[in-house]
Amino acid sequence: GLIDDECFVIDQTRAYNRRFVQGGAERLCVFARNDENEIIGGLTARTYWQYLDISFLWVDERYRKRGHATALILAAEAEAKRRGCKKVIVDTFSFQAPDFYRKLGYSEWGRLTEMAGVHERYFFRKAL
Repeated sequence: GLIDDECFVIDQTRAYNRRFVQGGAERLCVFARNDENEIIGGLTARTYWQYLDISFLWVDERYRKRGHATALILAAEAEAKRRGCKKVIVDTFSFQAPDFYRKLGYSEWGRLTEMAGVHERYFFRKAL
């Protein structure tokens, strides 16, 4: 099926990459919880080749503007450093959080325009 075919292509690409660079990707996830132990925010990422590659960062709208996103990023960066990472990469859309990343010291290195006709996708990096 489609999922098996997708996994096959991904596995073949990773096998090729291993000929050049040792070490695979490790998951890095950080969560924020409320007093009832419900997840109110989270960050998912991978660490590989001395990079923290952030995939998703989310905070429930009811809990925003309280520092949760910053705490999630700082915790992920600290764990990435512990794992030997030297840099971070992340992308975000214009309707998401480009200014948030700038405030945390991330610098833009690329941008795609006219996503869905009206949005921009920003690519950021930061040295740890």
